[in-house]
Amino acid sequence: MTTLTDGAAVPAEVLQSLEDLTFGAIGLTALALAGGAGGGLTILQWRALVVIGRADQARVGGVATAVGMSLPSTSRLIRRLERDGLVTSVRDEADRRATLVTLTPAGRRLRNEVVLRRRALMEEALLAGGTRLPEDLDGGLAAIARAFERFI
Repeated sequence: MTTLTDGAAVPAEVLQSLEDLTFGAIGLTALALAGGAGGGLTILQWRALVVIGRADQARVGGVATAVGMSLPSTSRLIRRLERDGLVTSVRDEADRRATLVTLTPAGRRLRNEVVLRRRALMEEALLAGGTRLPEDLDGGLAAIARAFERFI
């Protein structure tokens, strides 16, 4: 098998498997959000909660970049999350032009509930399919996760 360290391109079947995995992950997330745990969040709102929750706080501009939205649209999204009690926002004292956003305890709880629901759906799918996982799967998935980490 070709490795990425020898300068070769990523094999098409690997890219297809990753694409299929990505579509499945989006579907799992949508089901977890719709299954009561998500509290009616949209995928974009969920994405914002994930980005904000990865650190103690995030700038609205950073959330906009990570979510792929304009700054005004992201500001509206943040205001809605704030009205729903999931985030708080304050002016950045170091840069008064910027706004910092933090998850509230309710936002953290909701984020954790969705993650647990999604993990349960993943486990259910793997067990129902009777899939025998390769022994080196953890290492391979960890490497892929590290490569994709910049998109989280």
